[in-house]
Amino acid sequence: MYDTTKPYKEKILEIIKSTWDSAYVHVKNQGSQLFPGEFDHVDGIGTKGIYHWQRRTFKNAVLDALAMNFNDDAMLRATPYALQDHIFLPKDDESAILEIISTLAEECIKRHIAITAGETAIHNNMEGLEISITTNSYVNEKHIKKYSKNKFEIDDVLIGIASNGLHSNGFTKVREIFGNEFREDFVRPTEIYLSKILELTEKYEIHGMMHITGGAFTKLKPLLHEADALISNQHNLFPQDIFYEMYKKGVSDNEMYKTFNCGIGFVLSAPEKEVQDCLACISKDGFKADRIGKIAPGKGKVIISSRFSNRQEIY
Repeated sequence: MYDTTKPYKEKILEIIKSTWDSAYVHVKNQGSQLFPGEFDHVDGIGTKGIYHWQRRTFKNAVLDALAMNFNDDAMLRATPYALQDHIFLPKDDESAILEIISTLAEECIKRHIAITAGETAIHNNMEGLEISITTNSYVNEKHIKKYSKNKFEIDDVLIGIASNGLHSNGFTKVREIFGNEFREDFVRPTEIYLSKILELTEKYEIHGMMHITGGAFTKLKPLLHEADALISNQHNLFPQDIFYEMYKKGVSDNEMYKTFNCGIGFVLSAPEKEVQDCLACISKDGFKADRIGKIAPGKGKVIISSRFSNRQEIY
């Protein structure tokens, strides 16, 4: 069964690092940001593309692909300025291709992003489509100096920003649960947080940030240094109905919080003095946010009080 926490990530990183000293480049920084001021990112829509292909919801598919990149750019305080796309389709479909590229161009123009390369591939053994995007971004010099590491700090308050549902992760599990059944939730596009997060980082002291995607809340662990993340269920960011439906179909609390966002699409940490202003800033543009927990001294654990059963799950 597919493990959303991807336990082989460290092995992959070690293999990749073997390329970091070549005749042309030497990579010194071994974090997400390889070169000062620059950040490149690659992501796609994965299994969700099956539903987009079946329902021909191509605009939503593009928004999903952009969100999966832009939201990860945001947590590095990075502003995208260019991107490259690689589109995979089960068959040659001119109207689908044109709608995908037109939507991609429209969204890029809104954000002052140039499309600099692309490829379309037809794979007749695929069930759905895939839109893979690489973004090229820059990071403001003042952020590089002040926030050299994206990490939670002890006594920080954890702020959650609401998701709008499943987003683009956990769809292998969704298909396992629902089989051939369909819900509109399956093609709703992922919320894009980029502009709001960049605004927050300009105005307030934000220590750590995480986009809740594959691996869900286990993704908070690398941001913990001799600390634990304590996530309460006494807040106003409730899982959408689709999550309760899956839970009732037999998905455990532990699996829910390591596979799905459960109503929270983005998490950031800030000192107490910044929290009310951050919440007000987030909510003024229609996003819903609340304090969801805190960072306490500990051993790098994520401890969640489940919304589904009041059980405590520890990762």
